[in-house]
Amino acid sequence: MQEGATSEWPLLFLALLIPGVHLVGNDTSILAVSSFGAHVDRPVLHPTEALPVPGTYTLANPEGEPCIKATLGAQFIIIIKKKSWFYNLDPLKVTVRGSCHRESAVLSLSLPDNAASLQFAFRKEKNQVYVSKLTASVSPKPVCLGCANKTYSGLVSRDKLFAEPNGQSFWCKSPTVLLISSEMSIKLVPLHMQAFSVPSGQYGQVNECLADYNKRTIPVILWAVAVGLLLIILVIFLMMKENRTRGYESL
Repeated sequence: MQEGATSEWPLLFLALLIPGVHLVGNDTSILAVSSFGAHVDRPVLHPTEALPVPGTYTLANPEGEPCIKATLGAQFIIIIKKKSWFYNLDPLKVTVRGSCHRESAVLSLSLPDNAASLQFAFRKEKNQVYVSKLTASVSPKPVCLGCANKTYSGLVSRDKLFAEPNGQSFWCKSPTVLLISSEMSIKLVPLHMQAFSVPSGQYGQVNECLADYNKRTIPVILWAVAVGLLLIILVIFLMMKENRTRGYESL
C-alpha cells in the first residue's frame, strides 16, 4: 500500500464518525472539511439611521398567476443597552418564498442562512384583505468585542393590519413603525402591497394610509383656517370703522 493511501484512512474514519465533516478530493490528496465552521454573512448594525432601499417582491400561486406584490423598504431597529442600532434589508440579497391559498397567503423575505427575515401573513374575509401577522427576526454581528451572538425576533398580530378591499392596494409613503418585541422594531418605508387578486401583476386602485392623508390634508385645513381668521378680522375691522363713521355723522 502506498504511503499516501495510508494517510487517507484517518480522514475516512473522521468523515464517517463525525457528522458535518465531508471529504474534498482530487487526484493526489483527500482533505477533511467541516461544515460546522461555514461562513454566515451576518447583518451589520449601524449606529446611525439611513433610508432603506425599497425592493419589489412578487409571488405566484400554483397556477402561475401573481397573488402577492409588495414594494417596500425595511429597516430593523435594535435596542441594545438603551441605544438604537439600525440595519436596512438589502433587496439584492433577499430570497422570496411563500404560499397562496384561497383565503390565506404568506410572503416571506429572507437573507441567506436566514440571517434576517420578514414574513407577512395575509387573510381574506369576504371582500377585505389584510395582514393578520407580521413576523421578523435578525441575527446581526455583535456590536462590541466580546458581545455574544444573539438573534432578535418577535411578531405583530393585529386585527386587520393594512386592510384594503380585494383587488385594491395599500400605499403609505410615510414611515410605518411596528413594535415587534421589547428589543426590536420594524420600519417600513415606503410600503405598497396587494394580495390575492393582482391582475397581470399590476397594482389595483391605490388607497393611501392615514398618515399620508393627514400630511396632505392638514396643511390645507390649517391654511383654510388662517384665511378664515383673516377674513373674520377684516370684516370686524370694516364693521367697526363703519360704526365709527355713522357715529360722527349723528353728531
